[in-house]
Amino acid sequence: MVDKADNTRKVRSSALKVNKGIEQPSSLNDRAADSFRIRKRPVLKPEDYVKGIVAGDRVMLSRAITLIESSLSSHYALGQKVIEQCIPHSGKSLRVGITGVPGAGKSTFIEAMGQYLIGRGHKIAVLAVDPSSEVTKGSILGDKTRMEKLSVDENAFIRPSPSAGSLGGVARKTREIIILCEAAGYDVVFVETVGVGQSEVAVHSMVDFFLLLMLAGAGDELQGIKRGIIEMCDAMVINKADGDNRNKALSARSQYANALHLFPPPPTGWTPEVTTCSSIEKTGIGHVWEIIRKFEQMMKEKGHFAEKRIRQQRYRLYETINQSLKDHFYNDPVIVKELEKAEEDMASQKMTSFQAATHLLDTYFGRYEMPDPPSADTT
Repeated sequence: MVDKADNTRKVRSSALKVNKGIEQPSSLNDRAADSFRIRKRPVLKPEDYVKGIVAGDRVMLSRAITLIESSLSSHYALGQKVIEQCIPHSGKSLRVGITGVPGAGKSTFIEAMGQYLIGRGHKIAVLAVDPSSEVTKGSILGDKTRMEKLSVDENAFIRPSPSAGSLGGVARKTREIIILCEAAGYDVVFVETVGVGQSEVAVHSMVDFFLLLMLAGAGDELQGIKRGIIEMCDAMVINKADGDNRNKALSARSQYANALHLFPPPPTGWTPEVTTCSSIEKTGIGHVWEIIRKFEQMMKEKGHFAEKRIRQQRYRLYETINQSLKDHFYNDPVIVKELEKAEEDMASQKMTSFQAATHLLDTYFGRYEMPDPPSADTT
């Protein structure tokens, strides 16, 4: 029989033993955690945002814009208070919309124009709308990488925003963001569209001057003319008029200028001008700005400038009402269930799309039945 004491001595004398080792540090970096707790942003009041914005604090302006773009109801209420207090400080900028087909050089043009204006004492804000993916719902938001020099200038503010499925790729909150930028002292605001479809209509409803960028040498230039866009634009610029493409740009300018004479003159009396420029060589940029300023002066002298902004406010009123009604309809809990059932009925050929829509609308209005309006007094 083996003695237990002998076994104990053998274990102690064996080389196979577990050493205590070195004490491992904690996986939590206490210093970093303390730093994070110190830097944790306090809850701000509307007055705090407005004070920072009016003082020209770009960080505070960015935080306010993030608040405006948030979908949280608490953020919406706070954001509206910020906008309300910023309105008295807004309205003093020149709002310029930039549109054009992808590849026309919109971002490069805006950077060249921005540097030109900053050199003349202006402060520039660029609201660049990036298209959101219909699959992932994400956006690249890469306009700051395309405007490297302008993005680091203290007199420029660039804010890329996701389109988030809004009409034509124009962010729904862009109009409110313009107010914040104006309150921060930016006297020229550029709104860059994604250049796809109906975004031009939305941008035209929020800017003073609408600029259309075109390319030469991409086939029949006259094929690029769309009546709706041409009737909206206040000037047309043939970009990339440099190198071997310069002569093509001049030829395209003549064709577009001749084509514009086929359209009836606008009620304002302004005839859209056509010119060329090179954003890379920085040529023609000053002439484009002269056209914009000439337009502004003429519109203000005739009273069209203020009238247009009033029309834009009216457009925004109806657009906000329509969007609110749409959101209320689709967020109604009963409609959510009925909509799912209606889709199944359509798939099984039990109901047409028109019948399904009629049923859903009847259900919705039945839940919020309003009293009949009072009859007219015939006495």
